[in-house]
Amino acid sequence: MRICIPVPCFFGDMDFAEAIKKIGSLGFDAAETYNWKKLDLDKVRAACEEAGVELLSMCTTEFNMTNPDKRQDWLDGLRESCAAARRVGASKLITQVGADTGAERQVQHDSIVAALKAAKPILEDSGITIMIEPLNTLVNHPGYYLWHSKEAFDIIREVDHPLVKVVYDIYHQQVMEGNIIPSILNNLDCIAHLHSAGHPGRIDLQFGENDYKVIFQKVDEAGYTGACGLEYRPTMDSVKSLQEFRRIYLGD
Repeated sequence: MRICIPVPCFFGDMDFAEAIKKIGSLGFDAAETYNWKKLDLDKVRAACEEAGVELLSMCTTEFNMTNPDKRQDWLDGLRESCAAARRVGASKLITQVGADTGAERQVQHDSIVAALKAAKPILEDSGITIMIEPLNTLVNHPGYYLWHSKEAFDIIREVDHPLVKVVYDIYHQQVMEGNIIPSILNNLDCIAHLHSAGHPGRIDLQFGENDYKVIFQKVDEAGYTGACGLEYRPTMDSVKSLQEFRRIYLGD
């Protein structure tokens, strides 16, 4: 399993290209980000190639899949985001499904499925994988629709396309449901990316209630070949936090 560094979590105040180089200097070969609109995509790609760091994922520009009336906006944003991902060299995009509109859950569920099915030609043309993300509604994202990992996996299986997957965030699912290792191992076919953070507080992994050494070991043993993003708020200097991660979890 590769370890991926979300640039905004650790080096948000730094020039993005310089942050990529810093990540490479710390011994990591993968990074991700969220809003790509303000990035100089060509400069970022050059920095990644120079540093030996792959920018694995970014986010789409639209998060409104639960509302059928907004579907075209989401598809237009997806098309634009796929073009940006190809330009910068990213292979994946994360999308949030949007707020609970108040409609019946089955109606919103079906709207998400329909949006993803409509996205197939865009994804096939670009080769980009789209990943929906369940989030917690108890602490960080009140009002968000998709919080249960099982529903996310059900959506992926309904859409049934190799470029439509889930980013499984261990922190969010620990808040909402726990049962982390079985949820991951029983649904590896649906998962293209992982996120991690210590709970409570969304902090350094070693300060939370999950034993990430065990989680990482079990996921590796199961044959997961993707990456895990360290999507947490460091409680110490960013460089020190990443060095501590390497010491604790990678044995450096």
